[in-house]
Amino acid sequence: MTEHVQPQVSRRGFLAGTAAVAAATAVPAVAQVAGASAASAATRPNILLIVTDDNPKHTDWALQKTISWLGGQGVTFTHGHVTTPLCSPSRSSIFSGQYAHNHGVRNNGASYSLDQSTTVQRYLKQAGYRTGLFGKYLNSWTLSDNPPHFEDFALLKPGFVDAQWNVNGTVQTINGYTTNIIKNRTLSFIDKSATDTRPWFAYVTPYASHEPNTPAPAYADTVVPTWNGRPSVPESDRSDKPQYVKDATNTLADGRAVRQRQLRTLLSVDDAVQAFKDKLAALGQLDNTLVIYIGDNGFQWADHGLLGKATPYSPAHEVPFYLSWPAAGLGAGTTDNRIVANIDIAPTILAAAGVTPSHAVDGKSLLGSFSRDHVLVEWWKQGTAGVKDTWASYVGKNKQYVEHYDLHTDASGKVSGTGQVTFREYYDLVNDQYQLTNKLYQATPAEEQSLGIPALAAQLAADRTG
Repeated sequence: MTEHVQPQVSRRGFLAGTAAVAAATAVPAVAQVAGASAASAATRPNILLIVTDDNPKHTDWALQKTISWLGGQGVTFTHGHVTTPLCSPSRSSIFSGQYAHNHGVRNNGASYSLDQSTTVQRYLKQAGYRTGLFGKYLNSWTLSDNPPHFEDFALLKPGFVDAQWNVNGTVQTINGYTTNIIKNRTLSFIDKSATDTRPWFAYVTPYASHEPNTPAPAYADTVVPTWNGRPSVPESDRSDKPQYVKDATNTLADGRAVRQRQLRTLLSVDDAVQAFKDKLAALGQLDNTLVIYIGDNGFQWADHGLLGKATPYSPAHEVPFYLSWPAAGLGAGTTDNRIVANIDIAPTILAAAGVTPSHAVDGKSLLGSFSRDHVLVEWWKQGTAGVKDTWASYVGKNKQYVEHYDLHTDASGKVSGTGQVTFREYYDLVNDQYQLTNKLYQATPAEEQSLGIPALAAQLAADRTG
């Protein structure tokens, strides 16, 4: 189908930071190459941020062009997470660099709680960037409300075919497949740089691979490789899990069906990413464009009997995460094994642009040597009717500790409840990567001590209020 129709700018600080990185030893891959050619990054880069919807980690088959570019000529983050596995909270963390308990968008109904002065688009626009948004913005955002700090936008009301859009202030229906429309409008935005010399920031966010996962006609019948599931899919004994997990009934067949639909929709995203690369190459901008690709959350393919997101289990919060910026040395096809998250995107972009944010951020620039030993992942129940409890989790490489709470939020994200811990989980991610055995289920006090639970609980409490 076809379409019808006041920050402080401190380059010196950034260069000093990357130079320090170059002098460090035994630092992660990004840090090693970031300092190698920092001088060549003195000109502020263009920034292309691609955020897909409900995109789980194991979707490589559908993203071969994306991986060839951003992985083969960039950096692959093997431990990429989102700090709240739900659309609006995650996207607000991408914009602000903050955990959801700090930016306030704790559920999909609370999008207007985001302080727009804390967003990366605000900082970049004020710093002289040309800013564009193409695709989905925030759930519960009124379509007729223009997204702040974007001067050129095609804001999508979520859908795949013949959807409604707000195009630079005019609400209209545009016929066609929305991923292709997003691709074409992004290409036009990039093309304008031939005559507009300002650096640009494009936030590109197709609806794929969100339900109903409608593929483009060209991919409607594409054969997807067979998937036999993970050990977490046929898990027969879930007695050590929360009640809603014990009650879950989704099967391998259900997981296979949604996986097939997701992969078919992502093939069009892959085509779009290739088109962006080709356009940048044609314009001579490939070298000095910082490109980041991430999913806004993961998705369970019947793991523990569940389909979807919003759980503390790895498939829900682990996401594909790639970065490329050849002018800064980030174009060599390296792997970075640090624990990284969506909260790190805004600090990375602002560091690359030489902008110092005036609000407190929780994330760290991926251009530096910072390495965390764990990340906080949190989620809130909206209202009182849902079956999932509010929870928060300490996620490391080798272990995960989860607490469930008597808490819920209203539509604005305000929290109510006693805060009492109602259930706990602990998983040994080295020997039990599929989270089959909750070691806290019926654990004795001595066993809890041996697992280090008191220290983990104290750290999680500090993270939740930090």
